[in-house]
Amino acid sequence: MFTDVTYKVIIKGMTSTEEKDILYGISGSVDPGEVLALMGPSGSGKTTLLNLIGGRLNQTTVGGSLTYNDQPYSKFLKSRIGFVTQDDVLFPHLTVKETLTYAALLRLPKTLTKEQKQKRAIDVIYELGLERCQDTMIGGSFVRGVSGGERKRVCIGNEIIINPSLLFLDEPTSGLDSTTALRIVQLLQDIAEGGKTVVTTIHQPSSRLFHKFDKLILLGKGSLLYFGKASEAMLYFSSIGCNPLIAMNPAEFLLDLANGNINDVSVPSELEDKVQIGNSEAETRNGKPSPAVVHEYLVEAYETRVADKEKKKLMVPIPLDEEVKSKVSSRKRQWGASWWEQYTILFCRGIKERRHDYFSWLRITQVLSTAIILGLLWWKSDSSSPKGLQDQAGLLFFIAVFWGFFPVFTAIFTFPQERAMLSKERAADMYRLSAYFLARTTSDLPLDLILPVLFLLVVYFMAGLRLSAAPFFLTMLTVFLCIVAAQGLGLAIGATLMDLKRATTLASVTVMTFMLAGGYFVKKVPVFVSWIRYMSFNYHTYKLLLKVQYEHMTPAINGIGIDSGLTEVSALVAMVFGYRLLAYISLRRMKLGA
Repeated sequence: MFTDVTYKVIIKGMTSTEEKDILYGISGSVDPGEVLALMGPSGSGKTTLLNLIGGRLNQTTVGGSLTYNDQPYSKFLKSRIGFVTQDDVLFPHLTVKETLTYAALLRLPKTLTKEQKQKRAIDVIYELGLERCQDTMIGGSFVRGVSGGERKRVCIGNEIIINPSLLFLDEPTSGLDSTTALRIVQLLQDIAEGGKTVVTTIHQPSSRLFHKFDKLILLGKGSLLYFGKASEAMLYFSSIGCNPLIAMNPAEFLLDLANGNINDVSVPSELEDKVQIGNSEAETRNGKPSPAVVHEYLVEAYETRVADKEKKKLMVPIPLDEEVKSKVSSRKRQWGASWWEQYTILFCRGIKERRHDYFSWLRITQVLSTAIILGLLWWKSDSSSPKGLQDQAGLLFFIAVFWGFFPVFTAIFTFPQERAMLSKERAADMYRLSAYFLARTTSDLPLDLILPVLFLLVVYFMAGLRLSAAPFFLTMLTVFLCIVAAQGLGLAIGATLMDLKRATTLASVTVMTFMLAGGYFVKKVPVFVSWIRYMSFNYHTYKLLLKVQYEHMTPAINGIGIDSGLTEVSALVAMVFGYRLLAYISLRRMKLGA
Protein backbone atom coordinates (compact mmCIF):
# COMPACT_ATOMS: atom_id res chain seq x y z
CA MET A 1 0.00 0.00 0.00
CA PHE A 2 1.30 3.46 -0.87
CA THR A 3 -0.24 6.82 0.01
CA ASP A 4 0.66 10.29 -1.36
CA VAL A 5 3.99 8.99 -2.66
CA THR A 6 6.25 11.63 -4.17
CA TYR A 7 9.71 11.31 -5.68
CA LYS A 8 12.31 13.91 -6.59
CA VAL A 9 15.67 13.73 -8.32
CA ILE A 10 18.49 16.14 -7.60
CA ILE A 11 20.08 17.59 -10.73
CA LYS A 12 23.56 18.95 -10.16
CA GLY A 13 24.59 21.69 -12.55
CA MET A 14 27.88 23.54 -12.98
CA THR A 15 26.90 26.34 -10.62
CA SER A 16 23.70 25.25 -8.89
CA THR A 17 21.67 22.25 -7.79
CA GLU A 18 17.96 21.90 -8.46
CA GLU A 19 15.26 19.36 -7.65
CA LYS A 20 12.95 17.90 -10.26
CA ASP A 21 9.65 16.27 -9.27
CA ILE A 22 9.05 12.90 -10.94
CA LEU A 23 5.99 11.65 -9.04
CA TYR A 24 3.23 13.78 -7.48
CA GLY A 25 1.22 12.23 -4.61
CA ILE A 26 0.49 8.74 -5.97
CA SER A 27 -1.79 6.52 -3.88
CA GLY A 28 -2.83 2.93 -4.42
CA SER A 29 -2.83 -0.61 -3.09
CA VAL A 30 -2.75 -4.17 -4.30
CA ASP A 31 -3.78 -7.27 -2.35
CA PRO A 32 -2.65 -10.90 -2.55
CA GLY A 33 -4.23 -12.64 -5.53
CA GLU A 34 -4.33 -9.45 -7.63
CA VAL A 35 -2.43 -8.15 -10.65
CA LEU A 36 -1.89 -4.37 -10.63
CA ALA A 37 -0.93 -2.79 -13.95
CA LEU A 38 0.93 0.53 -14.08
CA MET A 39 0.15 2.25 -17.38
CA GLY A 40 1.12 5.53 -18.92
CA PRO A 41 2.98 7.01 -21.88
CA SER A 42 6.77 7.08 -22.02
CA GLY A 43 8.16 9.41 -19.35
CA SER A 44 5.00 9.30 -17.23
CA GLY A 45 6.83 7.82 -14.23
CA LYS A 46 5.51 4.25 -14.25
CA THR A 47 8.96 2.61 -14.10
CA THR A 48 10.00 5.06 -11.37
CA LEU A 49 6.88 4.16 -9.36
CA LEU A 50 7.56 0.44 -9.84
CA ASN A 51 11.18 0.83 -8.71
CA LEU A 52 10.06 2.91 -5.74
CA ILE A 53 7.45 0.49 -4.40
CA GLY A 54 9.80 -2.39 -5.21
CA GLY A 55 12.49 -0.85 -3.00
CA ARG A 56 14.93 -0.17 -5.85
CA LEU A 57 15.24 3.61 -5.37
CA ASN A 58 16.99 5.77 -2.81
CA GLN A 59 14.39 6.36 -0.10
CA THR A 60 15.87 9.72 1.00
CA THR A 61 14.09 11.61 -1.79
CA VAL A 62 10.78 9.75 -1.37
CA GLY A 63 7.78 11.34 0.33
CA GLY A 64 4.52 9.81 1.51
CA SER A 65 3.82 6.43 3.06
CA LEU A 66 4.86 3.02 1.71
CA THR A 67 3.90 -0.12 3.63
CA TYR A 68 4.02 -3.86 3.06
CA ASN A 69 1.20 -5.72 4.81
CA ASP A 70 0.69 -2.68 7.05
CA GLN A 71 4.37 -2.68 8.05
CA PRO A 72 6.86 0.08 7.07
CA TYR A 73 8.97 -0.90 4.09
CA SER A 74 12.59 -1.74 4.87
CA LYS A 75 15.61 -2.76 2.79
CA PHE A 76 15.68 -6.11 4.61
CA LEU A 77 12.67 -7.15 2.52
CA LYS A 78 14.66 -7.11 -0.73
CA SER A 79 15.52 -10.79 -0.53
CA ARG A 80 11.81 -11.66 -0.12
CA ILE A 81 10.61 -9.70 -3.15
CA GLY A 82 10.82 -10.78 -6.78
CA PHE A 83 11.79 -8.05 -9.26
CA VAL A 84 11.98 -8.70 -13.02
CA THR A 85 13.77 -5.90 -14.87
CA GLN A 86 12.81 -4.80 -18.38
CA ASP A 87 16.07 -6.09 -19.86
CA ASP A 88 16.63 -9.84 -19.78
CA VAL A 89 19.86 -9.92 -17.75
CA LEU A 90 21.09 -13.51 -18.06
CA PHE A 91 24.37 -15.32 -18.68
CA PRO A 92 24.33 -16.39 -22.36
CA HIS A 93 26.44 -19.56 -22.01
CA LEU A 94 24.45 -21.14 -19.18
CA THR A 95 21.51 -23.42 -19.92
CA VAL A 96 17.99 -22.70 -18.64
CA LYS A 97 18.36 -25.44 -16.02
CA GLU A 98 21.78 -24.19 -14.86
CA THR A 99 20.51 -20.59 -14.61
CA LEU A 100 17.56 -21.51 -12.39
CA THR A 101 19.56 -24.03 -10.34
CA TYR A 102 22.23 -21.46 -9.44
CA ALA A 103 19.47 -18.97 -8.53
CA ALA A 104 17.88 -21.59 -6.26
CA LEU A 105 21.18 -22.48 -4.58
CA LEU A 106 21.93 -18.82 -3.83
CA ARG A 107 18.48 -17.50 -2.95
CA LEU A 108 16.54 -20.25 -1.19
CA PRO A 109 16.92 -20.37 2.62
CA LYS A 110 19.74 -22.26 4.35
CA THR A 111 17.21 -24.57 5.98
CA LEU A 112 16.76 -26.41 2.66
CA THR A 113 19.27 -29.02 1.49
CA LYS A 114 21.07 -28.77 -1.85
CA GLU A 115 18.82 -31.51 -3.27
CA GLN A 116 15.67 -29.66 -2.16
CA LYS A 117 16.89 -26.45 -3.79
CA GLN A 118 17.66 -28.29 -7.04
CA LYS A 119 14.19 -29.87 -6.96
CA ARG A 120 12.64 -26.41 -6.55
CA ALA A 121 14.48 -25.30 -9.72
CA ILE A 122 13.06 -28.29 -11.64
CA ASP A 123 9.56 -27.55 -10.31
CA VAL A 124 9.79 -23.95 -11.56
CA ILE A 125 10.97 -25.16 -14.98
CA TYR A 126 7.83 -27.29 -15.33
CA GLU A 127 5.61 -24.59 -13.81
CA LEU A 128 6.78 -22.14 -16.49
CA GLY A 129 6.61 -24.66 -19.34
CA LEU A 130 10.36 -24.58 -19.96
CA GLU A 131 10.99 -28.34 -19.79
CA ARG A 132 11.57 -28.66 -23.56
CA CYS A 133 14.39 -26.09 -23.55
CA GLN A 134 15.87 -26.73 -20.09
CA ASP A 135 19.16 -27.98 -21.57
CA THR A 136 19.39 -25.20 -24.17
CA MET A 137 21.79 -22.30 -23.66
CA ILE A 138 20.17 -18.94 -22.92
CA GLY A 139 22.04 -17.31 -25.79
CA GLY A 140 22.77 -13.69 -26.56
CA SER A 141 23.93 -11.32 -29.29
CA PHE A 142 26.50 -13.76 -30.71
CA VAL A 143 25.21 -17.03 -29.25
CA ARG A 144 22.12 -18.81 -30.50
CA GLY A 145 19.77 -19.76 -27.68
CA VAL A 146 16.17 -19.78 -26.48
CA SER A 147 13.39 -17.56 -27.87
CA GLY A 148 12.45 -14.14 -26.50
CA GLY A 149 9.39 -15.47 -24.69
CA GLU A 150 11.41 -18.28 -23.11
CA ARG A 151 14.08 -15.79 -21.99
CA LYS A 152 11.40 -13.70 -20.29
CA ARG A 153 10.00 -16.79 -18.56
CA VAL A 154 13.50 -17.67 -17.32
CA CYS A 155 13.78 -14.14 -15.87
CA ILE A 156 10.43 -14.60 -14.12
CA GLY A 157 11.56 -18.04 -12.93
CA ASN A 158 14.66 -16.48 -11.37
CA GLU A 159 12.34 -14.43 -9.16
CA ILE A 160 9.47 -16.81 -8.38
CA ILE A 161 11.95 -19.52 -7.38
CA ILE A 162 12.02 -17.98 -3.88
CA ASN A 163 8.21 -18.10 -3.74
CA PRO A 164 7.94 -14.32 -3.14
CA SER A 165 4.77 -12.81 -1.78
CA LEU A 166 5.36 -9.75 -4.00
CA LEU A 167 6.43 -9.89 -7.65
CA PHE A 168 7.34 -6.74 -9.59
CA LEU A 169 7.86 -6.73 -13.37
CA ASP A 170 9.02 -3.88 -15.61
CA GLU A 171 7.36 -4.16 -19.04
CA PRO A 172 7.49 -7.97 -19.26
CA THR A 173 5.83 -7.99 -22.71
CA SER A 174 8.21 -5.47 -24.29
CA GLY A 175 9.55 -6.71 -27.65
CA LEU A 176 7.33 -9.82 -27.70
CA ASP A 177 4.67 -10.73 -30.26
CA SER A 178 1.02 -10.61 -29.17
CA THR A 179 0.70 -14.39 -28.63
CA THR A 180 3.85 -14.60 -26.50
CA ALA A 181 2.83 -11.46 -24.59
CA LEU A 182 -0.56 -13.02 -23.82
CA ARG A 183 1.15 -16.16 -22.53
CA ILE A 184 3.37 -14.08 -20.21
CA VAL A 185 0.41 -12.12 -18.80
CA GLN A 186 -1.58 -15.34 -18.37
CA LEU A 187 1.41 -16.68 -16.40
CA LEU A 188 1.30 -13.59 -14.16
CA GLN A 189 -2.41 -14.15 -13.59
CA ASP A 190 -1.72 -17.78 -12.63
CA ILE A 191 0.99 -16.64 -10.18
CA ALA A 192 -1.44 -14.14 -8.61
CA GLU A 193 -4.13 -16.80 -8.29
CA GLY A 194 -1.65 -18.75 -6.16
CA GLY A 195 -1.98 -16.04 -3.49
CA LYS A 196 0.84 -13.78 -4.69
CA THR A 197 0.73 -10.03 -5.31
CA VAL A 198 1.84 -9.01 -8.82
CA VAL A 199 2.66 -5.45 -9.91
CA THR A 200 3.72 -4.80 -13.50
CA THR A 201 4.29 -1.86 -15.80
CA ILE A 202 2.89 -2.27 -19.28
CA HIS A 203 3.21 0.10 -22.21
CA GLN A 204 0.52 -0.66 -24.77
CA PRO A 205 -1.32 -3.93 -24.07
CA SER A 206 -3.81 -5.48 -26.44
CA SER A 207 -7.48 -5.57 -25.45
CA ARG A 208 -7.15 -9.23 -24.37
CA LEU A 209 -4.18 -8.41 -22.14
CA PHE A 210 -5.88 -5.39 -20.59
CA HIS A 211 -8.84 -7.43 -19.37
CA LYS A 212 -6.55 -9.80 -17.47
CA PHE A 213 -5.50 -7.08 -15.00
CA ASP A 214 -7.38 -6.73 -11.71
CA LYS A 215 -6.34 -3.17 -10.86
CA LEU A 216 -4.97 -0.28 -12.88
CA ILE A 217 -2.94 2.83 -12.17
CA LEU A 218 -2.88 5.32 -15.05
CA LEU A 219 -0.14 7.94 -14.88
CA GLY A 220 0.44 11.10 -16.88
CA LYS A 221 3.48 13.35 -16.36
CA GLY A 222 4.01 11.86 -12.89
CA SER A 223 0.42 12.51 -11.72
CA LEU A 224 -2.30 9.98 -10.95
CA LEU A 225 -5.11 9.97 -13.53
CA TYR A 226 -6.85 6.81 -12.36
CA PHE A 227 -6.58 4.11 -9.71
CA GLY A 228 -9.12 1.36 -9.30
CA LYS A 229 -10.40 -1.80 -10.92
CA ALA A 230 -9.19 -2.16 -14.49
CA SER A 231 -12.67 -3.27 -15.56
CA GLU A 232 -14.16 0.03 -14.28
CA ALA A 233 -11.64 2.40 -15.90
CA MET A 234 -13.78 3.05 -19.00
CA LEU A 235 -16.85 3.73 -16.82
CA TYR A 236 -14.90 6.28 -14.77
CA PHE A 237 -13.65 8.23 -17.79
CA SER A 238 -17.13 8.09 -19.29
CA SER A 239 -18.44 9.65 -16.07
CA ILE A 240 -16.12 12.65 -16.51
CA GLY A 241 -17.16 13.12 -20.13
CA CYS A 242 -14.41 11.24 -21.96
CA ASN A 243 -15.75 8.61 -24.35
CA PRO A 244 -14.23 7.06 -27.48
CA LEU A 245 -16.12 8.09 -30.63
CA ILE A 246 -15.08 4.87 -32.39
CA ALA A 247 -14.54 1.29 -31.19
CA MET A 248 -11.12 1.28 -29.52
CA ASN A 249 -8.88 -0.93 -27.45
CA PRO A 250 -9.41 0.35 -23.86
CA ALA A 251 -5.65 0.55 -23.27
CA GLU A 252 -5.17 2.60 -26.44
CA PHE A 253 -7.95 4.97 -25.40
CA LEU A 254 -6.48 5.43 -21.90
CA LEU A 255 -2.98 6.08 -23.25
CA ASP A 256 -4.36 8.67 -25.69
CA LEU A 257 -5.99 10.46 -22.76
CA ALA A 258 -2.81 10.27 -20.68
CA ASN A 259 -0.94 11.84 -23.60
CA GLY A 260 -3.56 14.61 -23.87
CA ASN A 261 -4.57 13.35 -27.32
CA ILE A 262 -8.36 13.73 -27.68
CA ASN A 263 -8.72 12.87 -31.36
CA ASP A 264 -11.64 10.43 -31.75
CA VAL A 265 -12.64 11.24 -28.15
CA SER A 266 -15.75 13.13 -27.09
CA VAL A 267 -14.68 16.35 -25.36
CA PRO A 268 -16.09 17.06 -21.85
CA SER A 269 -18.23 20.18 -21.60
CA GLU A 270 -15.72 21.87 -19.27
CA LEU A 271 -13.02 21.58 -21.92
CA GLU A 272 -15.36 22.71 -24.71
CA ASP A 273 -16.11 25.85 -22.68
CA LYS A 274 -12.39 26.64 -22.53
CA VAL A 275 -12.12 26.48 -26.31
CA GLN A 276 -15.26 28.59 -26.85
CA ILE A 277 -14.09 31.29 -24.43
CA GLY A 278 -11.04 31.68 -26.69
CA ASN A 279 -8.02 30.88 -24.61
CA SER A 280 -4.46 31.44 -25.81
CA GLU A 281 -2.81 29.15 -28.37
CA ALA A 282 -0.90 27.55 -25.50
CA GLU A 283 -4.20 26.20 -24.15
CA THR A 284 -5.81 25.25 -27.46
CA ARG A 285 -4.63 23.48 -30.58
CA ASN A 286 -6.65 23.38 -33.83
CA GLY A 287 -9.75 24.43 -31.92
CA LYS A 288 -9.21 21.69 -29.33
CA PRO A 289 -7.69 21.86 -25.84
CA SER A 290 -3.93 21.36 -25.78
CA PRO A 291 -2.45 18.23 -24.12
CA ALA A 292 -1.44 20.35 -21.10
CA VAL A 293 -5.04 21.50 -20.56
CA VAL A 294 -6.39 17.95 -20.98
CA HIS A 295 -3.83 16.68 -18.46
CA GLU A 296 -4.77 19.38 -15.96
CA TYR A 297 -8.46 18.53 -16.33
CA LEU A 298 -7.89 14.77 -15.83
CA VAL A 299 -5.76 15.31 -12.71
CA GLU A 300 -8.31 17.71 -11.23
CA ALA A 301 -11.21 15.37 -12.05
CA TYR A 302 -9.55 12.43 -10.30
CA GLU A 303 -8.62 14.49 -7.22
CA THR A 304 -12.12 15.90 -6.76
CA ARG A 305 -14.19 12.79 -7.60
CA VAL A 306 -12.18 9.72 -6.63
CA ALA A 307 -8.95 10.42 -4.72
CA ASP A 308 -10.44 11.00 -1.25
CA LYS A 309 -12.70 7.94 -1.52
CA GLU A 310 -9.77 5.70 -2.52
CA LYS A 311 -7.58 7.08 0.28
CA LYS A 312 -10.27 6.22 2.84
CA LYS A 313 -10.27 2.64 1.54
CA LEU A 314 -6.49 2.54 2.04
CA MET A 315 -6.95 3.49 5.71
CA VAL A 316 -8.81 0.23 6.45
CA PRO A 317 -6.32 -2.10 8.20
CA ILE A 318 -5.46 -5.39 6.51
CA PRO A 319 -5.64 -8.54 8.68
CA LEU A 320 -2.14 -9.97 8.94
CA ASP A 321 -0.87 -13.50 9.02
CA GLU A 322 1.43 -13.69 12.07
CA GLU A 323 4.15 -15.58 10.17
CA VAL A 324 4.21 -12.95 7.41
CA LYS A 325 4.19 -10.17 10.02
CA SER A 326 7.23 -11.62 11.80
CA LYS A 327 9.14 -11.93 8.52
CA VAL A 328 8.30 -8.39 7.47
CA SER A 329 9.22 -6.86 10.81
CA SER A 330 12.55 -8.75 10.88
CA ARG A 331 15.55 -6.44 10.74
CA LYS A 332 18.09 -9.17 10.09
CA ARG A 333 19.46 -9.69 6.60
CA GLN A 334 18.99 -13.34 5.71
CA TRP A 335 21.36 -14.89 3.19
CA GLY A 336 20.33 -18.01 1.31
CA ALA A 337 23.80 -19.53 1.68
CA SER A 338 26.87 -19.13 3.88
CA TRP A 339 29.83 -17.09 2.60
CA TRP A 340 31.74 -20.24 1.62
CA GLU A 341 28.70 -21.71 -0.16
CA GLN A 342 28.19 -18.43 -2.03
CA TYR A 343 31.84 -18.48 -3.08
CA THR A 344 31.80 -22.09 -4.32
CA ILE A 345 28.49 -21.66 -6.19
CA LEU A 346 29.70 -18.46 -7.89
CA PHE A 347 33.08 -20.05 -8.64
CA CYS A 348 31.44 -23.01 -10.41
CA ARG A 349 29.03 -20.70 -12.24
CA GLY A 350 31.93 -18.52 -13.39
CA ILE A 351 33.89 -21.45 -14.83
CA LYS A 352 30.82 -22.81 -16.66
CA GLU A 353 29.95 -19.40 -18.09
CA ARG A 354 33.43 -18.47 -19.33
CA ARG A 355 34.86 -21.79 -20.46
CA HIS A 356 33.45 -21.09 -23.93
CA ASP A 357 35.41 -17.83 -24.16
CA TYR A 358 38.67 -19.41 -23.04
CA PHE A 359 38.38 -22.39 -25.36
CA SER A 360 37.20 -20.48 -28.40
CA TRP A 361 39.14 -21.39 -31.55
CA LEU A 362 39.90 -17.71 -32.11
CA ARG A 363 41.75 -17.35 -28.81
CA ILE A 364 43.55 -20.71 -29.09
CA THR A 365 44.62 -19.88 -32.68
CA GLN A 366 45.84 -16.43 -31.61
CA VAL A 367 48.08 -17.84 -28.85
CA LEU A 368 49.37 -20.89 -30.72
CA SER A 369 50.08 -19.02 -33.97
CA THR A 370 52.06 -16.40 -31.99
CA ALA A 371 53.98 -19.20 -30.25
CA ILE A 372 54.82 -20.95 -33.54
CA ILE A 373 55.97 -17.70 -35.18
CA LEU A 374 58.22 -16.96 -32.18
CA GLY A 375 59.55 -20.53 -32.24
CA LEU A 376 60.42 -20.26 -35.92
CA LEU A 377 62.07 -16.83 -35.56
CA TRP A 378 64.18 -17.97 -32.59
CA TRP A 379 64.61 -21.55 -33.83
CA LYS A 380 67.25 -23.32 -31.73
CA SER A 381 68.84 -20.01 -30.69
CA ASP A 382 72.29 -20.25 -29.13
CA SER A 383 73.09 -18.38 -25.91
CA SER A 384 76.79 -19.21 -25.98
CA SER A 385 77.68 -16.17 -28.12
CA PRO A 386 77.00 -12.51 -27.20
CA LYS A 387 74.79 -12.10 -30.29
CA GLY A 388 72.80 -15.24 -29.48
CA LEU A 389 72.45 -14.11 -25.88
CA GLN A 390 71.14 -10.75 -27.07
CA ASP A 391 68.60 -12.50 -29.34
CA GLN A 392 67.36 -14.75 -26.53
CA ALA A 393 67.01 -11.74 -24.21
CA GLY A 394 64.77 -10.17 -26.87
CA LEU A 395 62.59 -13.29 -26.90
CA LEU A 396 62.29 -13.27 -23.10
CA PHE A 397 61.30 -9.61 -23.15
CA PHE A 398 58.62 -10.31 -25.76
CA ILE A 399 57.22 -13.12 -23.57
CA ALA A 400 57.09 -10.69 -20.62
CA VAL A 401 55.32 -8.08 -22.77
CA PHE A 402 52.89 -10.50 -24.45
CA TRP A 403 51.73 -12.07 -21.17
CA GLY A 404 51.49 -8.62 -19.60
CA PHE A 405 49.46 -7.14 -22.46
CA PHE A 406 47.08 -10.04 -23.16
CA PRO A 407 45.58 -10.47 -19.63
CA VAL A 408 45.10 -6.72 -19.05
CA PHE A 409 42.82 -6.31 -22.05
CA THR A 410 40.93 -9.50 -21.21
CA ALA A 411 40.36 -8.52 -17.57
CA ILE A 412 39.24 -4.96 -18.40
CA PHE A 413 35.91 -6.31 -19.68
CA THR A 414 35.17 -8.34 -16.54
CA PHE A 415 33.19 -5.92 -14.37
CA PRO A 416 31.81 -3.49 -17.00
CA GLN A 417 30.28 -6.43 -18.90
CA GLU A 418 28.79 -7.95 -15.74
CA ARG A 419 27.63 -4.68 -14.22
CA ALA A 420 23.95 -5.22 -15.08
CA MET A 421 24.01 -8.76 -13.67
CA LEU A 422 25.87 -7.64 -10.54
CA SER A 423 23.39 -4.78 -10.00
CA LYS A 424 20.41 -7.10 -10.39
CA GLU A 425 21.71 -9.86 -8.14
CA ARG A 426 23.07 -7.55 -5.44
CA ALA A 427 19.77 -5.62 -5.40
CA ALA A 428 18.08 -8.94 -4.59
CA ASP A 429 20.63 -9.71 -1.83
CA MET A 430 21.68 -12.93 -3.56
CA TYR A 431 25.25 -12.85 -2.21
CA ARG A 432 27.90 -10.80 -0.49
CA LEU A 433 30.05 -8.62 -2.73
CA SER A 434 33.22 -10.13 -1.24
CA ALA A 435 32.10 -13.67 -2.18
CA TYR A 436 31.31 -12.56 -5.74
CA PHE A 437 34.58 -10.67 -6.15
CA LEU A 438 36.77 -13.50 -4.92
CA ALA A 439 34.87 -16.11 -6.95
CA ARG A 440 34.99 -13.94 -10.08
CA THR A 441 38.73 -13.29 -9.83
CA THR A 442 39.75 -16.85 -8.87
CA SER A 443 37.48 -18.75 -11.29
CA ASP A 444 39.57 -17.35 -14.15
CA LEU A 445 42.85 -18.70 -12.74
CA PRO A 446 42.51 -22.39 -13.76
CA LEU A 447 41.50 -21.30 -17.26
CA ASP A 448 44.32 -18.73 -17.38
CA LEU A 449 46.90 -21.50 -16.87
CA ILE A 450 46.01 -23.56 -19.93
CA LEU A 451 46.93 -21.19 -22.78
CA PRO A 452 50.27 -20.06 -21.25
CA VAL A 453 51.26 -23.72 -20.76
CA LEU A 454 50.53 -24.46 -24.44
CA PHE A 455 52.37 -21.29 -25.46
CA LEU A 456 55.51 -22.12 -23.45
CA LEU A 457 55.54 -25.77 -24.53
CA VAL A 458 55.83 -24.57 -28.12
CA VAL A 459 58.17 -21.57 -27.68
CA TYR A 460 60.49 -22.92 -25.00
CA PHE A 461 61.64 -26.02 -26.85
CA MET A 462 61.54 -24.57 -30.37
CA ALA A 463 63.71 -21.62 -29.26
CA GLY A 464 66.18 -23.88 -27.45
CA LEU A 465 66.03 -22.28 -24.01
CA ARG A 466 67.58 -24.08 -21.00
CA LEU A 467 66.58 -27.70 -21.41
CA SER A 468 66.05 -28.87 -17.86
CA ALA A 469 63.00 -29.22 -15.64
CA ALA A 470 63.75 -26.51 -13.06
CA PRO A 471 64.25 -23.59 -15.51
CA PHE A 472 61.18 -24.65 -17.52
CA PHE A 473 58.85 -24.75 -14.51
CA LEU A 474 60.36 -21.57 -13.04
CA THR A 475 59.76 -19.84 -16.38
CA MET A 476 56.17 -21.04 -16.33
CA LEU A 477 55.72 -19.88 -12.73
CA THR A 478 57.18 -16.45 -13.60
CA VAL A 479 54.85 -16.07 -16.58
CA PHE A 480 51.87 -17.10 -14.45
CA LEU A 481 52.81 -14.53 -11.79
CA CYS A 482 53.03 -11.88 -14.52
CA ILE A 483 49.60 -12.89 -15.86
CA VAL A 484 47.93 -12.65 -12.45
CA ALA A 485 49.53 -9.25 -11.76
CA ALA A 486 48.55 -7.90 -15.19
CA GLN A 487 45.06 -9.29 -14.76
CA GLY A 488 44.81 -7.38 -11.47
CA LEU A 489 45.63 -4.13 -13.28
CA GLY A 490 42.90 -4.82 -15.85
CA LEU A 491 40.37 -5.59 -13.11
CA ALA A 492 41.28 -2.39 -11.23
CA ILE A 493 40.98 -0.17 -14.33
CA GLY A 494 37.68 -1.78 -15.40
CA ALA A 495 36.14 -1.61 -11.91
CA THR A 496 37.25 1.98 -11.33
CA LEU A 497 36.02 3.43 -14.64
CA MET A 498 33.18 0.98 -15.53
CA ASP A 499 33.36 2.35 -19.07
CA LEU A 500 35.01 0.21 -21.74
CA LYS A 501 36.10 3.07 -23.99
CA ARG A 502 37.82 5.03 -21.22
CA ALA A 503 39.19 1.88 -19.60
CA THR A 504 40.73 0.65 -22.86
CA THR A 505 42.33 4.05 -23.49
CA LEU A 506 43.84 4.22 -20.00
CA ALA A 507 45.03 0.60 -20.20
CA SER A 508 46.70 1.21 -23.59
CA VAL A 509 48.70 4.14 -22.23
CA THR A 510 49.59 2.29 -19.01
CA VAL A 511 50.69 -0.94 -20.72
CA MET A 512 52.73 0.97 -23.31
CA THR A 513 54.46 2.93 -20.53
CA PHE A 514 55.21 -0.27 -18.60
CA MET A 515 56.58 -1.89 -21.76
CA LEU A 516 58.89 1.04 -22.58
CA ALA A 517 60.11 1.11 -18.98
CA GLY A 518 60.60 -2.66 -18.98
CA GLY A 519 64.39 -2.51 -19.26
CA TYR A 520 64.88 -3.61 -22.88
CA PHE A 521 64.43 -0.45 -24.94
CA VAL A 522 65.96 2.08 -22.51
CA LYS A 523 68.92 1.03 -20.40
CA LYS A 524 69.41 4.30 -18.54
CA VAL A 525 66.16 5.90 -17.40
CA PRO A 526 66.21 9.53 -16.11
CA VAL A 527 65.98 9.69 -12.32
CA PHE A 528 62.73 11.68 -12.23
CA VAL A 529 60.83 8.91 -14.11
CA SER A 530 62.81 5.91 -12.88
CA TRP A 531 60.01 5.03 -10.44
CA ILE A 532 57.85 3.93 -13.40
CA ARG A 533 60.20 1.00 -13.99
CA TYR A 534 59.50 -0.42 -10.54
CA MET A 535 55.73 -0.24 -11.13
CA SER A 536 56.08 -2.20 -14.39
CA PHE A 537 55.25 -5.90 -14.19
CA ASN A 538 57.07 -6.24 -17.54
CA TYR A 539 60.31 -5.09 -15.90
CA HIS A 540 60.08 -7.48 -12.95
CA THR A 541 59.01 -10.40 -15.16
CA TYR A 542 61.86 -9.72 -17.59
CA LYS A 543 64.42 -9.68 -14.76
CA LEU A 544 63.10 -12.97 -13.38
CA LEU A 545 63.17 -14.64 -16.81
CA LEU A 546 66.78 -13.50 -17.29
CA LYS A 547 67.69 -14.90 -13.87
CA VAL A 548 66.09 -18.29 -14.62
CA GLN A 549 67.95 -18.64 -17.93
CA TYR A 550 71.35 -17.06 -17.30
CA GLU A 551 72.19 -16.84 -13.59
CA HIS A 552 74.77 -19.60 -14.12
CA MET A 553 76.45 -17.68 -16.97
CA THR A 554 76.70 -13.95 -16.25
CA PRO A 555 75.96 -11.43 -13.44
CA ALA A 556 74.30 -8.93 -15.83
CA ILE A 557 72.66 -8.81 -19.27
CA ASN A 558 71.94 -5.62 -21.23
CA GLY A 559 72.82 -3.57 -18.16
CA ILE A 560 70.27 -5.42 -16.00
CA GLY A 561 71.77 -7.08 -12.96
CA ILE A 562 70.81 -10.65 -12.10
CA ASP A 563 70.28 -10.97 -8.36
CA SER A 564 68.35 -13.27 -6.02
CA GLY A 565 64.96 -12.36 -7.57
CA LEU A 566 63.25 -11.85 -4.21
CA THR A 567 62.64 -8.16 -4.92
CA GLU A 568 60.96 -8.95 -8.25
CA VAL A 569 58.81 -11.73 -6.81
CA SER A 570 57.77 -9.49 -3.89
CA ALA A 571 56.88 -6.66 -6.29
CA LEU A 572 54.73 -8.93 -8.48
CA VAL A 573 52.96 -10.46 -5.47
CA ALA A 574 52.26 -6.94 -4.14
CA MET A 575 50.74 -6.05 -7.53
CA VAL A 576 48.60 -9.21 -7.53
CA PHE A 577 46.95 -8.26 -4.25
CA GLY A 578 47.23 -4.46 -4.48
CA TYR A 579 45.45 -4.11 -7.83
CA ARG A 580 42.70 -6.50 -6.73
CA LEU A 581 42.18 -4.59 -3.50
CA LEU A 582 41.79 -1.40 -5.55
CA ALA A 583 39.26 -3.15 -7.80
CA TYR A 584 37.26 -4.39 -4.80
CA ILE A 585 37.21 -0.95 -3.16
CA SER A 586 36.03 0.58 -6.46
CA LEU A 587 33.17 -1.94 -6.70
CA ARG A 588 32.30 -1.35 -3.07
CA ARG A 589 31.97 2.40 -3.64
CA MET A 590 29.79 2.05 -6.72
CA LYS A 591 26.01 2.14 -6.51
CA LEU A 592 25.38 -1.26 -8.02
CA GLY A 593 21.87 -1.68 -6.70
CA ALA A 594 19.50 -0.02 -4.30
